[in-house]
Amino acid sequence: MHKSFTAAGILAASLLVLAPAAHAQQPQGAQAQKGERHPEIRRALHALERAKNDLEHAAHDFGGHRAQALQLVNQAIDQLHQALQYDKK
Repeated sequence: MHKSFTAAGILAASLLVLAPAAHAQQPQGAQAQKGERHPEIRRALHALERAKNDLEHAAHDFGGHRAQALQLVNQAIDQLHQALQYDKK
């Protein structure tokens, strides 16, 4: 049985794989000690940047799904940057 993956599904799967790794790389409370107000958002941004890099260097197009996933990752990165700017207001 062949299952088709949507770009959103690929993005969600990427985040599920990358987010725990990003969390494990930061000692708990390390960013909070440095005055970081939103360490979870920063970790998500780092995970998305790694996902973006992986998608940009993927060997195949995957029927346009890789390109769409890359577009969604870029949108997610932009949204998180906007969220951080919003918090400064």
